[in-house]
Amino acid sequence: MVLGEQEIVARAKEDPAAFSALYEAYVDKIYSYVYHRVGNHHDAEDLTSRTFYKALSNLQRYTDRGLPFSAWLYRIAHNLVANFHRDRGRREVLCLDGLIIAGPQEKAPEVMVERAENIDSLQQALRRLPSERQELLILKHNEGLSNAEIGSIMGRSEGAIKSLYYRTLLALKRDLTKKRGSDRENEVP
Repeated sequence: MVLGEQEIVARAKEDPAAFSALYEAYVDKIYSYVYHRVGNHHDAEDLTSRTFYKALSNLQRYTDRGLPFSAWLYRIAHNLVANFHRDRGRREVLCLDGLIIAGPQEKAPEVMVERAENIDSLQQALRRLPSERQELLILKHNEGLSNAEIGSIMGRSEGAIKSLYYRTLLALKRDLTKKRGSDRENEVP
């Protein structure tokens, strides 16, 4: 018999050993989210571990609100990452290494150079975004979460997430367009 997620949560509330099924189901996703927020493996491993420790410690307070259990885990991870950055006074960095990989038909050196320049421009534009907008893009594109799940994690309504996403894409487009314009002005004829 295959148990549903909420049945596993209920069982884990009675028997902490049952929490291992939830851990195995979500550890890679939470790690990926945390890694993209902190930018290095050691801190990501530590914060991922703390996320699951905190979830297990507070499992009795978890209530099903119609969203996947992972939304609660992402919220815990979000809070731990926010505290991590506040405590260390670091600037948010978004790591997108390997996000776009050239296909076999794109092996020409000029295509590869142009692609690398485009990736670099995009990474710089993403780093200039406020941290909540970076987080939104990570949750939407890297983690594949729905607007409702992202809203739960970020403490906003689904409509507010849609609006923030739209404004974020417009800001990125403006930033990249402005950057391309200034690059063209600086080109040597």
